[in-house]
Amino acid sequence: MEEVGFEVPSSHPRAESLRIRHRLVEGFRRGLVAEAGLIAHGRGEAFDYLLGEATQPFALEAARAAVAHLLLAERPVISVNGNAAALAAEELVKLAEAVGAKLEVNLFYRSRAREEAVAAELRRAGAREVLGVGEVASATIPELQSQRRRVDPRGILVADVVLVPLEDGDRTEALRRMGKVVAAIDLNPLSRTARAANVTVVDNLVRALPLMVKLAAEMRGW
Repeated sequence: MEEVGFEVPSSHPRAESLRIRHRLVEGFRRGLVAEAGLIAHGRGEAFDYLLGEATQPFALEAARAAVAHLLLAERPVISVNGNAAALAAEELVKLAEAVGAKLEVNLFYRSRAREEAVAAELRRAGAREVLGVGEVASATIPELQSQRRRVDPRGILVADVVLVPLEDGDRTEALRRMGKVVAAIDLNPLSRTARAANVTVVDNLVRALPLMVKLAAEMRGW
């Protein structure tokens, strides 16, 4: 276990990456992140290392396309899991406001406590409404067996565009079969999510979301 009060030295060559790790570990301790979420982050971190831990030109173009889909949508929804909430709750809320999207909690390792924790994190970040918590997630995605099949009938079920940061490939495929446009943020370009989504931003969530907020502000006036 890490020592309380530990700080990453700014001089460390990978200081930002280490800070992100600490935020995720803190999210685990607070009930946002599942144990498996820590492993999933490590896998993504390996791909980020290959990208030079920087946003590449292809990610910028994909982010622009994803924002365009969200701005043009009639019913855009941003799906939020524990890792995303732990790492970027404020940016998720800002993006939702910038593109007029709803925020919906959707978890693979689902429990009422984790749902509430994720929703509370989003509300602390300024969200006025959070969908998908508890009994309101009463609809289901066809042909999907995991707990991620449960969705809010006011949100993902009726959405025309869904942004899925840190997603499961089977749900991305299922959403596509439902006729939805899916935009993903995924560091692994070979994942099922990345290959199944209409648009995939191959970048770290903590860089991609602030970029998308900025792009949304610029593109609203086009």
